[in-house]
Amino acid sequence: MSQKFDVVVIGAGPGGYVAAIKAAQLGLSTACIEKYTDKEGKLALGGTCLNVGCIPSKALLDSSWKFHEAKDGFAIHGINNSAGVTMDVPAMVGRKANIVKGLTSGVATLFKANGVTSLQGHGKLLAGKKVEITKPDGSVEVIEAENVILAPGSRPIDIPPAPVDQNVIVDSTGALEFQAVPKRLGVIGAGVIGLELGSVWSRLGAEVTVLEALDTFLLAADTAVSKEALKTLTKQGLDIKLGARVTGSKVNGEEVVVTYTDKDGEQTITFDKLIVAVGRRPVTTDLLASDSGVNIDERGFIHVDDHCATTVPGVYAIGDVVRGMMLAHKASEEGIMVVERIKGHKTQMNYDLIPSVIYTHPEIAWVGKNEQQLKAEGVEVNVGTFPFAASGRAMAANDTGGFVKVIADAKTDRVLGVHVIGPSAAELVQQGAIGMEFGTSAEDLGMMVFSHPTLSEALHEAALAVNGGAIHIANKKKR
Repeated sequence: MSQKFDVVVIGAGPGGYVAAIKAAQLGLSTACIEKYTDKEGKLALGGTCLNVGCIPSKALLDSSWKFHEAKDGFAIHGINNSAGVTMDVPAMVGRKANIVKGLTSGVATLFKANGVTSLQGHGKLLAGKKVEITKPDGSVEVIEAENVILAPGSRPIDIPPAPVDQNVIVDSTGALEFQAVPKRLGVIGAGVIGLELGSVWSRLGAEVTVLEALDTFLLAADTAVSKEALKTLTKQGLDIKLGARVTGSKVNGEEVVVTYTDKDGEQTITFDKLIVAVGRRPVTTDLLASDSGVNIDERGFIHVDDHCATTVPGVYAIGDVVRGMMLAHKASEEGIMVVERIKGHKTQMNYDLIPSVIYTHPEIAWVGKNEQQLKAEGVEVNVGTFPFAASGRAMAANDTGGFVKVIADAKTDRVLGVHVIGPSAAELVQQGAIGMEFGTSAEDLGMMVFSHPTLSEALHEAALAVNGGAIHIANKKKR
């Protein structure tokens, strides 16, 4: 007789493993199926984010930024580095691997502590909420579930003009494993992943060229933020070519010649390594039996309602395989919402207030709507900005690039968006998100006491500036 669980989760990424832990905490018998293995062939929980995504890339970003500071930013503090600074790339990559290993084993420990049954293999949804598991040895087992949560995640998009070989042409996973700094590095795609990975290797000495097919830089960001980001990243050494559509590539030994078209016609450029970072697509290959009843659209996304329920009662899908942004924190909160709804709660999720972050330096982050969106919707707004150049705390840290921007409804003063480029942007935006969740007005933020000296004061001053009340910068005259 097959095993039966209250909840079976397919996928142990930030959506799946969080859902599984929450389900077990709520007293539901829970199993989580994952097939991903590490280099030693052992089951590795945590999904793309933990193994080859958000966490390892942050480790390399932090290491490379520390190197950059030691090399170029210490003298201003009076720290003598005349002896020179070198980077041991294998040691940097090794540290990253140790962080990943510690966190993946941490998820396994959490499963054990909460009573989640961890099953290794490929999960496939059959009709009648049965789940087929193909184990590493090829054997097949079928388990039954009252509820199934599909959380298989996403993988990098491949493009025919630049087929990945994980040697000269790599995807985001391969770009985390370089054992030496490439002299000439190409990046296809000026999105979050391309900019972060390009930054890492640029700081370590690579000549980085980013080829972006769109004419607009960071289309999803507020225009003022994307303009500042382009200026800053260019100054840091990233050669960002907009309107550059890659049409082909040819690997010659240990280098690759890339062909692209721009406003001046066809161009060629040679790199030692090429990173393909043009986005991600949902992993739905062999996830659903033909009679499972779950609907998938033409792009491979699973159709769900506002509460992540599929067309089959008791079957849910979360994270990168459903509509919305492909973000780990979105997937985790969807997992919590689904499990609580399975338990009978009326939990909702506020999709309007999911923060977005790009972990370049300076960080770029936002929550809510940007000025161009609100203008297109015909919403009248008041805007307040405060530059980090006027922040005592930023000056003390020698990190004064960027600004905080607060957008409020001109009629109600309700904050509709917080946009930051600068030090600790992600943390400041999260403060804005907390306030916005409770319907804060710019005046509310302006009346709160912020500790001094902090970077958070920039948010305080930007909120004051919305209504012309900033203290530490000159306010714009009201028309």
